[in-house]
Formats: sequence, structure tokens, C-alpha cells
Amino acid sequence: MLTVNFYEKNGKYVGFKVDGHADYAESGQDIVCASVSSAVQLTSNLITQNFGINARVGVDKKTNAVTLRVAEIRDEADKILRGFKQHLELVSHEFENTINIYISEV
Repeated sequence: MLTVNFYEKNGKYVGFKVDGHADYAESGQDIVCASVSSAVQLTSNLITQNFGINARVGVDKKTNAVTLRVAEIRDEADKILRGFKQHLELVSHEFENTINIYISEV
């Protein structure tokens, strides 16, 4: 199962970590993982490239976990991250038991 943890500070989203595999299908054939991977890339690019928000983006090469943390609280980043979370919730409802979503205060 994919685990997505959103980081929240002072009521604003400031990052996320995506880890695991949806186990909907075999690796390379899993449409849930493909959807989430695409959304992760879009979210990261919107924050860092399109809005120019300073953020650390990393991939753990052992586990393939992806993390993003903005350097400062920004309304634009919060809105983008909330849109990402909404997308994940829709995918999760469509493909049950594939994604767990959590929110952690940091």
C-alpha cells in the first residue's frame, strides 16, 4: 500500500512524503502507482519551477520514497499541496486499499 504523509505547520501544508507501492498490479503495470508518480512530479514541478518556491525534494534510492518540504510557509504551496491531497483522495476512493493518507504536524 502507498503511504502518503502530508506535513502541516500552522494550518498550512508544507510538504509530503510518498512511500511504498499500491499493489494494484505488478510493478510497471500499476495504474495507481503511475497516477501517484505523475501527480508527485507535477506537484514538485509546480512548487519549485512554476512558482519558484524554495523546497527540498529528495528520493531515497533504497526505498524510492519521495519527499518535498518547502523552506517557508507559502499560501501558493499550501494550495498546490491541498490539490495534490485531493487528487490522491479521489484515486484512493476509485481504487480502494491502495493509498493511506496521513497528516502530521511539524
